[in-house]
Amino acid sequence: MFYTVIGTQWGDEGKGKIVDWLSSKADWVVRFQGGNNAGHTIKVDSNIYKLNLLPSGIIRNKKCIIGNGVVLDPWALIEEILKLNHQGIVINKKNLFIAENICLILPIHKILDEINEKSRGSELIGTTKKGIGPAYEDKVGRRAIRLCDLKYPNLLNEKLDNLMNFHKLKLDNYKFDIDLNKIFEDLKLIGEKILQFSSPVWKLVNEAGEKGKLILFEGAQGSLLDVDFGTYPYVTSSNTSSGQIFSGSGFGIKHNHIVLGITKAYTTRVGSGPFVTELNNSIGEHLGIKGKEFGTVTKRKRRCGWFDAVLVKQSVKISGVTNLILTKLDVLDEIEEIKICKGYKINNQIYDYFPFDEYLQNKIEPIYETFPGWKSSTFGLTSWDNLPENAKKYINILEKLIGVKISVISTGPDRSETIDKSNLLDDI
Repeated sequence: MFYTVIGTQWGDEGKGKIVDWLSSKADWVVRFQGGNNAGHTIKVDSNIYKLNLLPSGIIRNKKCIIGNGVVLDPWALIEEILKLNHQGIVINKKNLFIAENICLILPIHKILDEINEKSRGSELIGTTKKGIGPAYEDKVGRRAIRLCDLKYPNLLNEKLDNLMNFHKLKLDNYKFDIDLNKIFEDLKLIGEKILQFSSPVWKLVNEAGEKGKLILFEGAQGSLLDVDFGTYPYVTSSNTSSGQIFSGSGFGIKHNHIVLGITKAYTTRVGSGPFVTELNNSIGEHLGIKGKEFGTVTKRKRRCGWFDAVLVKQSVKISGVTNLILTKLDVLDEIEEIKICKGYKINNQIYDYFPFDEYLQNKIEPIYETFPGWKSSTFGLTSWDNLPENAKKYINILEKLIGVKISVISTGPDRSETIDKSNLLDDI
């Protein structure tokens, strides 16, 4: 059986807890897109682990893959490995496999990220400036340095020259002086540390699938940050929908696949871009404080708003989500009246989907339905029967609007603080 876990909003939906639950039962865990601009926070008993590149299964000594759909900062990876080593997590070539054709993030990419953001003036994307976008640009432009290149110094030197020549004009315009020899030497040194993990991961993951192993594909960010289907241009530089698992890992088996969509009981996003249900008032402030809405990687404060059923339904359809998992229900416990966005009005026309046209996006008016809150604590509950009636009604309405069953409700950060309504997790 194969499982994919993706976020259905703008990321930060609480995927880490569910990924940890599933990874404890998985044989292989695969990361298939993004870079170290995303993160999962994993809580196991009293221990908290923060991951940016490594698949969550590494905490439980599962076989973990970083697929070719990821862009890899090798220095950030080694730093993350060392940090986990200090927490007692052993990482070696028996439990970590990195695609030999993965493209690398270099120091030049972080500089280019900063330049690109500055050149936008006031129209900022809100990038993390970790070099993710420029690295993907070089990948598509066929000038990237790949992990396998680190084995051949002469080839590496030639490719670095080509890369520098391409970006030289932009770097000169912004008065950045790059020491190419230092990058070359640094890459040779880091290569000695990470080449041990280099593998034909497409082969490994397909062989595991053919043997009936339980494989978990874990997504980073959320569907609404997908470079094709998100709120472009305020998106990440990779495809974050479930279809990316095939090109991002080389996995080719498409049957027996369950796609779990994680969605927060309200909506948040970090950085710039349209946000139809955003609340710039005391309720939005309450959601941010109670939900501890600060980025795992960026530490930036998240924007908060009501649940947008239109957007989540769209994400569900694009990624073929089979089951929804609702997180942070308890954050709504103290709110008197709760709203759900069930449609859009644009220039007096009703829309049941989010248009990709930026001009229209800026004119969207949310169509809300209001429901009474439950005004009692749901934190830590483990049984559907124990939920307040109004909380049950809220969940049932979300199911109806989205068109997919909400199988699991998370009522707190700990693994035990979960309502497995459909026995989805227990049956794995």
